[in-house]
Amino acid sequence: MITKLLIANRGEIACRIIRTARAMGVATVAVYSDADAKALHVRSADEAVHIGPSPAAESYLVGEKIIAAAKETGAEAIHPGYGFLSENADFAQAVLDAGLIWVGPKPESIRAMGLKDAAKQLMMDAGVPVTPGYLGEDQSVERLTKEADAIGYPVLIKAVAGGGGKGMRKVERAKDFEADLESCRREAKASFGNDEVLLEKWITSPRHIEVQVFGDSHGNVVHLFERDCSLQRRHQKVIEEAPAPGMDEATREEICAAAVRAAKAVDYEGAGTIEFIADASEGLRADRIFFMEMNTRLQVEHPVTEEITGVDLVEWQLRVASGEPIPLKQDELSINGHAIEARLYAEDPAKGFLPSTGRLDYLCLPLPTRTFTTRVETGVEEGDAVSSFYDPMIAKLIVHAKDREFAIEAMKTLTGGTRCWPVKSNTGFLHLLLHAKEFEDATMDTGLVGSRIDDLLPAEEASEKALQSIGHMIVDQALGGNAGDIRETYLEAETGPWSNMGFRLNREISQTIMRLTDGANDYQVEFTDQSIDDSLWVEATPNGYAIVEGGVTRMFNATRFEGTGHASAADGAIIAPMPGKVIAVDVSEGQEVKAGDRLMVLEAMKMEHALTAPFDGTVTELSAAKDAQVQVEAVLCVVEPGETDE
Repeated sequence: MITKLLIANRGEIACRIIRTARAMGVATVAVYSDADAKALHVRSADEAVHIGPSPAAESYLVGEKIIAAAKETGAEAIHPGYGFLSENADFAQAVLDAGLIWVGPKPESIRAMGLKDAAKQLMMDAGVPVTPGYLGEDQSVERLTKEADAIGYPVLIKAVAGGGGKGMRKVERAKDFEADLESCRREAKASFGNDEVLLEKWITSPRHIEVQVFGDSHGNVVHLFERDCSLQRRHQKVIEEAPAPGMDEATREEICAAAVRAAKAVDYEGAGTIEFIADASEGLRADRIFFMEMNTRLQVEHPVTEEITGVDLVEWQLRVASGEPIPLKQDELSINGHAIEARLYAEDPAKGFLPSTGRLDYLCLPLPTRTFTTRVETGVEEGDAVSSFYDPMIAKLIVHAKDREFAIEAMKTLTGGTRCWPVKSNTGFLHLLLHAKEFEDATMDTGLVGSRIDDLLPAEEASEKALQSIGHMIVDQALGGNAGDIRETYLEAETGPWSNMGFRLNREISQTIMRLTDGANDYQVEFTDQSIDDSLWVEATPNGYAIVEGGVTRMFNATRFEGTGHASAADGAIIAPMPGKVIAVDVSEGQEVKAGDRLMVLEAMKMEHALTAPFDGTVTELSAAKDAQVQVEAVLCVVEPGETDE
């Protein structure tokens, strides 16, 4: 058995691996960049080694530094987690060549499944059904356009080396194909160093179903049943569950058997996932489920599989990497209950879900309960910072209950009570998504979020119930002789230097407080800082009074209300929503633009964000240049309103 393990990753997955390793008596070594010097995974490991500057390309993606750290500390094995170098066959080979144990599949298995076009051909040869599309070597714009026309729109462009939704575009119309192809290739090149793509037919009513597989060096391969990952935003999973709702036993048997065949076709060892796309227009049927790709690593959503099977997949990884056989046979594995995972990201739904960075001054994640199993996987604690250099995940919230209905209600409670400030989070979005009828009755598909996005954005203002509750708390705390002072403070709010949305919210709270303090001598309130219901919390914190409503945290104090609003410049000012690099500028000063025209493209966290004209007008100022690094809320250009000549 491995006795000392280096984890070539960061954040929540590094912390999760450390936890299992410690339970097995395995010593752990963390690696970290400048930005992560005080990170939770560094604090949790037995040892930690600095491997370079903050950008991942200079630290977590430099295999030589990671291998050197393993040798320096005497670690016998390297666990890559997911992302970064986890599916890099050359790195896996370098680890083995250095005389170390690679906790993952053989390099040749990674290569076989690493390029989506070659993997699809391999699956066809193994008798695994695949989605119709184009896998050819001719990558010319002309050939790809011709093939897209032949497949029929809508069509899906996918980077052959892609993953995580990067390098992927759904194209609705032929006239958009070339521009979307260019953007897809550019993003794929930046993320994976490979801009080749394949094309697939867009499936009607698609459900994303995946099967967890596991192999060992003794020729054994088992499956651990399926997961449903259909709730996605821009191809990025946000809520996952196991087992897949609506999956009958016959269909489950066929899809899981196909997944095992796929794994055996590449002589697979370790944890892997076979991803399928299902045409669910008539429910889940085996003859309408097609292979998409294989992820040759542990998946972000692996906890839901662990919860329904009782298996620790990281423990299995370490045992199999040490040469042991898989601990359980196929007939010893079964499904118990239902599990759901929600991904809590530091991102602002009000700004198109752009990542939100900064210090987590106020962070309260769910605690275990007696009524259902609660699990939180995180790489941060209150007081830590969310960096602009890496994926903006704060935590994964996982529940396990006796059935799907109970699990959904449990997750609603978790998302409704999660508190995060001043960093914005997607918790309110998750809370509303859990209430979507299509999700509750299991008729959702991968297009649900996109089609219902306006209904899934939290309200920008606190409700009257929330305002009254915060007023009650303030009055309650002021009854020790300061009620008059409190009342005067809020009277001044009517004419004080309040701004934007904050003024109206403070005015409403002040009016509530004034109504209450008018009768302060007779006023009595019983108030505790506990949950009012599954979607409203009011709590006193060192930062002020927190209103947490439907998962959205707003902080109130005597001078300012921090809600979901955001800083803005004058009308027409195009502001950087986050720190990043300008990778394309499409306009020049004096140019006339129409509402919706692309002005420039900002790249941050390996994703492209197009900034568009808010209305018809003229570009009067242009302060951003291609390749420039810009800070959050920097004014990049100004569009003055007016009719164009077009």
